[in-house]
Amino acid sequence: MRRFLRWLASFRLRILFRLAFLLLILAVMALAIAVLQGEKQRAWRNYQSALAKTKEQIVTRLRHPSGQLALLNPARGMADAGKVHPVLLPFMSIDFDDQVKARNAVEMADCLIRYPHNGSLCVGIGNNPWIGGFIYAAGTFESGPLVPHEIGDRYLDGAHRLRVALHIRGTEYRWIAPFEVLPPRRNAAFEGVRGRLTGYKELEGKDYHLQMPVKDFRGWLWQESRCLDARRDSEDCARKSFFSLRLPVEELIADLLRDRRAPWPPPDLNDIAVKILILPPGEGQAALFDSAARGAVPPFSLRDLGELLQAGETLRIRREHNEHDDILIRGKGGLDEQVSPLLTRLIRRLPVGDEDAAATIDLEDMVATPAGNYRVILHGEAGRVVNQALSATATRLSWFVAAVMAAIVLAWMVIEMGMIRRIALLTRRARQFSPGHGESGFMALDFSDLEGSDELGILADRLDRLLGRVREDASRERIRVAQEKEQWHAVGHEIMSPLQSLLALHGEAADPSHRYLARMQQAVRILYGSASPSEAFESSPVAPGTLDIDDFLAHIADNAPHIGVENVRFDARGKPVPVHADEYALEDVIGHILRNADRCRVPGTPITLALDADGSAEPGCVTVKVHNIGPAIAPEYMEKIFEYGFSGMHERASEGNRGQGLFVAKTYMAKMGGTIRAANEADGVSFFLGLKRADGRHGNSD
Repeated sequence: MRRFLRWLASFRLRILFRLAFLLLILAVMALAIAVLQGEKQRAWRNYQSALAKTKEQIVTRLRHPSGQLALLNPARGMADAGKVHPVLLPFMSIDFDDQVKARNAVEMADCLIRYPHNGSLCVGIGNNPWIGGFIYAAGTFESGPLVPHEIGDRYLDGAHRLRVALHIRGTEYRWIAPFEVLPPRRNAAFEGVRGRLTGYKELEGKDYHLQMPVKDFRGWLWQESRCLDARRDSEDCARKSFFSLRLPVEELIADLLRDRRAPWPPPDLNDIAVKILILPPGEGQAALFDSAARGAVPPFSLRDLGELLQAGETLRIRREHNEHDDILIRGKGGLDEQVSPLLTRLIRRLPVGDEDAAATIDLEDMVATPAGNYRVILHGEAGRVVNQALSATATRLSWFVAAVMAAIVLAWMVIEMGMIRRIALLTRRARQFSPGHGESGFMALDFSDLEGSDELGILADRLDRLLGRVREDASRERIRVAQEKEQWHAVGHEIMSPLQSLLALHGEAADPSHRYLARMQQAVRILYGSASPSEAFESSPVAPGTLDIDDFLAHIADNAPHIGVENVRFDARGKPVPVHADEYALEDVIGHILRNADRCRVPGTPITLALDADGSAEPGCVTVKVHNIGPAIAPEYMEKIFEYGFSGMHERASEGNRGQGLFVAKTYMAKMGGTIRAANEADGVSFFLGLKRADGRHGNSD
């Protein structure tokens, strides 16, 4: 597991880098979704408020006379062949004799049909049947100075005149009304020209001699004194004129006289057609105004309310006590913008976060008219409208989000290919420094292909140069080791011959010199033929046997002055304590420890040897304690003192010291199955040697 974690740690920076980019992409997506959700919540609240405002706007419009006119005439429209149909006015009648009142009435009710050249026309009936069965017409036209008809003139075509045609229930009424000027009133210099329109039944011929005007036909005409073009001020400039008519219809009057409860307005009101022409003086001249002319713009109608509605919204207008006569107006079609189906599905799934938010909203209100009350019901598909509008907006902005993410991915790829890939190659090749790959793998390292002018290239260049130097040093070290090995061979060969001669002179085992000559011969034999001292010590053979450690330590203490260590004390037990050990190896171990203790002790103080044969410190083992009075060992050096080549501050001052004494001691103790450790005490340092007992006992022999 640890190996796997170490292997995974080698990818830590790359994983962190890629995870950072991945989290950045996810953050952009999460931010976009969060913005969409916030916009959906805001749009939902705004839609509810906007729908309420739309309802108030519609109701306000319907309560206005123009809206009431539209309610009273839901099927209003232009007739075939350009004939105008009368509408039911929201007034009892029109005061056609007064220009101001008549003009204000038709303009406020917005019943005027707009024509080119300042033309307009409104045709309607009052909402009170007892005013009489009359049809009212009012409008404007553009002309030059009006030419009046002279009273007594039998021909009417020499003056401006108005021609009216009315079709009702298969009957056609035709009137012609010439303009007759009236004298100007006092203090009315800027009033313009005014006069009446006297109505006659239209005849086939032109001679109206002795013809009486229609009694109930009433008409007035007013021409403004100002020119339409303010830059001109001449007598023959074009001016705007306003006319007002009351047309008597015998069928409507007969209906009221026949039945006081006759329905009003007449059921066939939309079948009545009126056509009005205003002709200039002369015969064959083009009409100044024609109600059947092209380009007419109809006034406001209920269908125009659809302009206020969005897709998914419907307006239902229902007359009170008449549930089956509904007017249904739908909003415009969906948005023409392109939407993404994926974003649409995502937006539909986003929660609004408002428990009171409903997918559909119904708002109601009441509008009172002279013909009765109307209930207005505005239905809105909140989910559909909000989702469609937000989808269109999100589709437009999705290109920006996609561009940001593409930029992130592109930057990722550039850094991945330009830097991370090179880091991966550098890491993969750096693993060849591991000792497990051997020297051949190390020597094969090459970073020359990763060199460049950037930071990684400079690092690779310096590593490649460093490896070149290391290869050169390694080559020189191999040559030195080979030379050293040959030197050891020569030294060992030259020393062995004199030692053999000395052993022949001191061949008796009781001779003290024989013991030290044998140790010298063993040391030379160990080092002879080895590549280095550390390898020689680690590969040296050790043959443990049974050894009386009590007698051995007494012998060591007695002969310590021969190796230059004075004042070594040991209190012998006088009883054999057998242990498993190699006599020569153990003597080397204790000798190295005594030399280190001698260098570190306070001058004049003894070095004491102690034997613990009870196994209290380590069951089944005999512990030898070597103690000296002197400075303590630093805690960070407690384990390093047994490493090959390590020397303390006091040892580095010793001439010729190689830092291998304690390394040899630890190596030999391990080969004999024993242990060695050091410990700081109150007055100095102690080394503890653990040796296995040879008699198999674990406790005290006493």
